[in-house]
Amino acid sequence: MALTTSYACGSREQPLITQTLGEFFDAMAARQGEREALVACHQHRRLSWTELAREVDTLASAMLRSGLARGDRVGIWAHNCVEWVLMQLATAKVGIILVNINPAYRVAEVEYALNKVGCKALVTMARFRTSDYLAMLRELAPELASSAPGELRAARLPELRLLVVLDETDGIAAPAQPGALGFNAWIRRGDPADPEVPRTAARLGPQDPINIQFTSGTTGFPKGATLTHSNILNNGYFIGEAMKLGPDDRLCIPVPLYHCFGMVLGNLACITHGATIVYPNSAFDPLLTLQAVQDERCTGLHGVPTMFIAMLDHPRFGEFDLSTLRTGIMAGSPCPVEVMKRVVSDMHLSQITIAYGMTETSPVSCQSSTDTPLERRVSTVGLVQPHLEVKIVDPASGQTVAPGTPGELCTRGYSVMHGYWGDEQRTHEAVDPEGWMHTGDLATMDSEGYVNIVGRIKDMVIRGGENVYPREIEEFLYRHPMVQDVQVVGVPDPKYGEELCAWIIARPGTAPTEQDIRDFCQGRIAHYKIPRYIRFVQSFPLTITGKVQKFRIRDAMKDELGLHDQQTA
Repeated sequence: MALTTSYACGSREQPLITQTLGEFFDAMAARQGEREALVACHQHRRLSWTELAREVDTLASAMLRSGLARGDRVGIWAHNCVEWVLMQLATAKVGIILVNINPAYRVAEVEYALNKVGCKALVTMARFRTSDYLAMLRELAPELASSAPGELRAARLPELRLLVVLDETDGIAAPAQPGALGFNAWIRRGDPADPEVPRTAARLGPQDPINIQFTSGTTGFPKGATLTHSNILNNGYFIGEAMKLGPDDRLCIPVPLYHCFGMVLGNLACITHGATIVYPNSAFDPLLTLQAVQDERCTGLHGVPTMFIAMLDHPRFGEFDLSTLRTGIMAGSPCPVEVMKRVVSDMHLSQITIAYGMTETSPVSCQSSTDTPLERRVSTVGLVQPHLEVKIVDPASGQTVAPGTPGELCTRGYSVMHGYWGDEQRTHEAVDPEGWMHTGDLATMDSEGYVNIVGRIKDMVIRGGENVYPREIEEFLYRHPMVQDVQVVGVPDPKYGEELCAWIIARPGTAPTEQDIRDFCQGRIAHYKIPRYIRFVQSFPLTITGKVQKFRIRDAMKDELGLHDQQTA
């Protein structure tokens, strides 16, 4: 039946999981036994489900024996590795709250994050490429040099007691550190048969918080979105259901684990379906990802659009056999239609899905499925997930709008976060009294319930009174044969309030001009949608997860043009 308002409720046919993550994992490991659970290509490690469960129990025991207890916060500051997923599962097993620290953070940011949530322990890489994590920690805590492992007392990190250093990063051994434990030495403190682990696990409930992920917009300090067993375990399960994952699937996860994409859409989608987790490298590398898909015969592949573009346009792309692929998820930022079509045709991902969400909703609210018609998969983010509700509201009035009308997307249900850690005011600003999470995203819903993300409310451009959605212009410009990637933003203008600006990455071997782009637009889109400013660039400013930082494009253009934001009434 056609919808009369932009409101949809997901199926309740399958019940929600009411176990804790530890209980669910133990049951899955018992069923899967010696089947392969985890492959870390860059670490040359393979673990069966039985081996993974044993290491998880050993680490959980080591945590308890180190004085950590249910409800304590433990940070992990690392790229993708076996130790990351061990930390994810072991902390959940004994009710310790895992705090995901962005590997791009520097001294001030990591100091804020650790103190905001009161981390009692931190597991970190020693270094990665040009980032020296231990040097940053020594700057924060010079007391490390004179501390015994587990007895740290640092003035700038008053809650931190234990620092654990991964023994290797990309095959490079970490030097011994005064005041710190090596990860291998730490895990050896534990016993896989420690009776305290099941005793602690038995006291946990599915609504207990087990994860904090920092999220922020373009202003203000990062907020610690706090998530429960129920939040992320159920979300991982229904994500896997949409992909039709099973024990024979092998999912390649090049997206970062510190982010929901890797941790929930990757790890937990596999763990809830008995599928094999494959890490191609510690951080994304297009060549190593293609190699892992071929060598491990992966059936699934995750990525943000920029990752898929990097793989498709890699000069050695044609050398790899990707015929085992069938599914995966493209998410993290709007998925260009033309890129999606190439992924389906050239990478054999005929059943790839699109997912939409945000950290505060664990993260996925809407997702297409493997049997969603291709035209729907390339033009929408699918339907609302089971046990969730979504609606599109007028940002000014809060009223639910008619189908096809743009408005703010709101989500309600099991996936909505426990809250922002230690920030009740901002929790209430984001989640209204009726339980709706206000996403800040502009979207439309059609009469069948399919949702299309138009953009961020703050990204909408108002030119001479006309509302212009950058996503629409980007999708149009992707059709140009010389355009590889494009981002559209609004910049201040004294006459119209705002004007459109397009940053374009040209396809290799082509050299489009501004006039080429304008001629392509002329007569095909409304005149006010044709970008006034067109710039050709080699790359876009990105976050570590591959999301484009549009505010930096906007700031660069304002600096170039000597523009300042217009004052609006």
